[in-house]
Amino acid sequence: MEVWHHSTMERNANWYPDPTRRHELRYWDGGQWTEHVSDRGSTAIDPVDSLDRFDAALTVDDGSDPDRIRRQVSGGGYSGAGIEAVSTGGGTVFTERVLVVNQKAKLLELAAQYGVFDAEGNQLATVNQTGQTALRKAIRLLSDLDQYLTHHYELRDRQGSLVLSLTRPRKILKSSIIVTGPDGAEIGRIAQENVIGKINFGLFAGSTRVGAIKAENWRAWNFRIEDASGREVARITKTFEGVLKTMFTTADNYVVQIHEDVRQPLLSLVVAAAVSVDTALKQDERGFN
Repeated sequence: MEVWHHSTMERNANWYPDPTRRHELRYWDGGQWTEHVSDRGSTAIDPVDSLDRFDAALTVDDGSDPDRIRRQVSGGGYSGAGIEAVSTGGGTVFTERVLVVNQKAKLLELAAQYGVFDAEGNQLATVNQTGQTALRKAIRLLSDLDQYLTHHYELRDRQGSLVLSLTRPRKILKSSIIVTGPDGAEIGRIAQENVIGKINFGLFAGSTRVGAIKAENWRAWNFRIEDASGREVARITKTFEGVLKTMFTTADNYVVQIHEDVRQPLLSLVVAAAVSVDTALKQDERGFN
């Protein structure tokens, strides 16, 4: 989903999915987003938040370059996950064996956004932080207090349909992520289990532990995802963002490799895992989330 991106300028005047995520549709007049919005056929007025424009204007890389995504998958060392001979499968986040999760790189980040791609660089979904009021964005811009507050994220497919919702409740030391489906019913939770040493997360469906995410070193660059028996079913590899991006932005990029057919609810937790790891650990570490 573009949010005041240069490609939006090529659109004709019409109703399009609201880039602020506050409504179903917002009217694009051919040059800019207007205050006219629509929900279930009813129109209303909702001015565009100037901070949304500011946030989008600071985007320097949306992470969607197919050649770079393919290098993230097949490259070795810090540049990629070293995965070879990957075939695409089904075109959804639940059917692909490899998912690439790239955070939009921004000079200042007021709301986190990610693109989810297959191994060939085809976009499967978007993840957007929602519910960021002007006050919350100002807090995020001017201080690091935002990292302790509740955060909400939505994973939507290419058609804009809600696939998963992620909620990270307010925290002090340990993070948790509540994963719900499109109907609002809870699928499971991802809960940080320790603070010192290699970071581990438990995966829970109700009171049942269905798996775990385990960091492979104390810096938590890469993670293995296990089922309830401790068998590795997927792996998360953080790929190097480049020197300039690392120095001047907070963007992180991950490749998720799913080794086998994984059943629900574990599959939804695996799909949510890469974004959960980033929002629960890496962003907190940098003091921006």
